[in-house]
Amino acid sequence: MQVDKVNIGVLASHGGSNLQAIIDACEQGQLDARVRVVISNNAESTALKRAGEHFIPHFYRSGKTHPDPADLDAGIAQLLEDHGVDVVALAGYMKKVGPITLRRFAGRILNIHPALLPKHGGVGMYGRRVHEAVLEAGEVTTGITIHLVDEEYDRGPIVAQCEVAVLPGDSPERLAQRVLEQEHVLYVDTLRRIASGEINLSKL
Repeated sequence: MQVDKVNIGVLASHGGSNLQAIIDACEQGQLDARVRVVISNNAESTALKRAGEHFIPHFYRSGKTHPDPADLDAGIAQLLEDHGVDVVALAGYMKKVGPITLRRFAGRILNIHPALLPKHGGVGMYGRRVHEAVLEAGEVTTGITIHLVDEEYDRGPIVAQCEVAVLPGDSPERLAQRVLEQEHVLYVDTLRRIASGEINLSKL
C-alpha cells in the first residue's frame, strides 16, 4: 500500500530560503512530501513570492488582517487544517505561534534555530544576534538545531542538529552564511527522515 506524501505547511516572515530548499527537494523527488500552504505575517515577504512562483497557496496573515490575536491564531490554524497539513515548518517565522495552533498541531510544529540549542536560544535570540553571541562567547563550534515548538522559545524537544565550525576571523555575516547553507541541508534531510518514518515525532 502506498503511503500518501507528507503535507507540509510553512510559516515564514522574510526571505524564505529554507522554504525554497524544501520546495526544490519536493519537486526534484529528494523529499517525499509536498508544500501545501505558505503563510506569512509580512505581505512583502519573498516567501510569499516564492510560493506563488510554484503555484502553492499562500496567505498573508498578521495583526493588520486580524487585529484580535485569538482570531489571528485561529485563522492560521484553520488555514493549515484546510490544506491538510501534517507537519508545520517554521522558516524564519518571526512571530510566536499561538496557543490554538500549538494545540491543534501539538508535536508537529518544527522550528530551525541557527545555533546548537540549548546554547544561544530564547527570547530575542534570532538572526544576527545569535551569531554575534556565538562569536562573543568564543565558541569554536556552532551549528543548527531543529526542534519541536512549544509555549517557550527554543525549548521544545530537539529533533536534529548539525555542527558548523567557527573559523578564525569570522564575522557574524560570514558565519551566518555558512550556517544558512547547512540549514537548507538539515531541514530537507530532517523532513525526509520524518516522511520516511525514520523520525517519529510522536515519540520525542
